[in-house]
Amino acid sequence: MGERLNWLRAGVLGANDGVVSTAGLVVGVAGATDNRGALLTAGLAGLLAGSMSMAAGEYVSVSTQRDTTKAALALERRELREQPEEELEELTGLLQERGLDREVAREAARQFTERDALRAHASVELGINPDELVNPWHAAWASFLAFTVGALLPLLAIVLPPTAWRLLVTVASVLITLALTGWSSARLGAAAIRPAVVRNVAGGALAMAVTYAVGSLLGAAGV
Repeated sequence: MGERLNWLRAGVLGANDGVVSTAGLVVGVAGATDNRGALLTAGLAGLLAGSMSMAAGEYVSVSTQRDTTKAALALERRELREQPEEELEELTGLLQERGLDREVAREAARQFTERDALRAHASVELGINPDELVNPWHAAWASFLAFTVGALLPLLAIVLPPTAWRLLVTVASVLITLALTGWSSARLGAAAIRPAVVRNVAGGALAMAVTYAVGSLLGAAGV
């Protein structure tokens, strides 16, 4: 259940990144030009660049974490094979640190070792579940899809409405979405909702205001 919540929260945050970064980009371009083709090109470029970057970054990060975990498990497996008594004593000590007295800890360590020594040490000593190593490809695809879904909202909002309504529709839809993703991430993380929503909305509004101002200045200068 906890692992699923972590994935859901990561998906919400990935979508949030897609909304903010793409909204900042297309609103900035909208400050310089109202050409639909230019807005679509900029939005698609931002969507693809952002989603690929998120996927690559997540793949590298999770691969490194997975390799580190596998190395730790391999070391523990070797130590269990080469020095079982020392490992049994180590597990006993760790269980004592968790509140068991010496005799109970020793007996529990012995039973854990007989049942599955590697799993016992991985769980108690390393805090690892050997059956739940994260797949880097799954993480990469999840990040790619989450960012893409988030980025589609400001992209469609800036190119579909009539010229006079583009900016208003985009800003309104983005701020509403940021309020929802802020609320969702707070709920999933068991955090205070109002600060999360305010931070999310304020950050998105600031990003769009800054990029629109820069785009307007560059458009006025004919750059």
